[in-house]
Amino acid sequence: MSAWLYEGETTHRRTGAVTHGFRYRLFQILLDVDRIDEDLRGLRTIRRGRFGLFSHDDRDHGWRDSRPLRGWVMERLAEAGVTATAHRIRLLAMPRVLGFVFNPISLVYVEDAAGALEAVIYEVNSTFGQTHAYVAPASGPGFQRQTADKRLFVSPFYGVDGAYRFDVSPPGEGLDLAIVKTDAEGRAEFTATLRAERKPLTDARMLRLFLGFPLMTLQVVGGIHWQALRLFLKGVRLVPRPPGPDIGTSAASLEARPARENDVTLAITEGSADDDLGPYPRLQRPRLGHSGLA
Repeated sequence: MSAWLYEGETTHRRTGAVTHGFRYRLFQILLDVDRIDEDLRGLRTIRRGRFGLFSHDDRDHGWRDSRPLRGWVMERLAEAGVTATAHRIRLLAMPRVLGFVFNPISLVYVEDAAGALEAVIYEVNSTFGQTHAYVAPASGPGFQRQTADKRLFVSPFYGVDGAYRFDVSPPGEGLDLAIVKTDAEGRAEFTATLRAERKPLTDARMLRLFLGFPLMTLQVVGGIHWQALRLFLKGVRLVPRPPGPDIGTSAASLEARPARENDVTLAITEGSADDDLGPYPRLQRPRLGHSGLA
């Protein structure tokens, strides 16, 4: 099986003069981009390119049209100077729910024949209708640390400056990602995490998720604006949005791995008792820290 369901939670934490944090539960689907039809065949709750309870649409990623994702991935790797066999390309993203989706971030894992990471593409979307792909080389199995200059205006409370640090490991029984945004001096300003457990992708599970999260993707967008309002009421000033391309791409760098893999959790666990971190119980899986979105 190459298609999997991942259920978990994301947390967001702002540091500095005004602190703020929250978390919410979500689910995502991991698809082999060359086997989508085969892997979804027989499922009644998920359709490709057609309206349904859930659906996958090629127009939500890459070129934003009906062309398969593989060609777009290979072009982005070539632009970034990343050499990869791309034996397997897997996409992790939220599906459409009743025809609607907003993915703050989607991940594309590029792997060799042994399943080791050759690259990761972080496709970040803003609520302003813009998207940017950060193309990062990877160095094989296990934990990766990558960095990229920030290129996309995502939040009205941060300008397009500073950088991102991506801490990521390949998806397996669990999935972990942490993204830290730093300012021009290298100080951490914001940390987002994603942490999820792998489950079989079945109609029964998807129906249960639909009944439990019938408006999940709308809730994601609503949650973004609600948290923005809370920050504004806390006195955080708005930053004007600069002009920029609707779709952009830039290269990221592979960094040396930290001395200990659990160093990835340090920026996330500091001050984690924030009252704003929502009503959901924290997942207790003993793995490589949390995962993150920035």
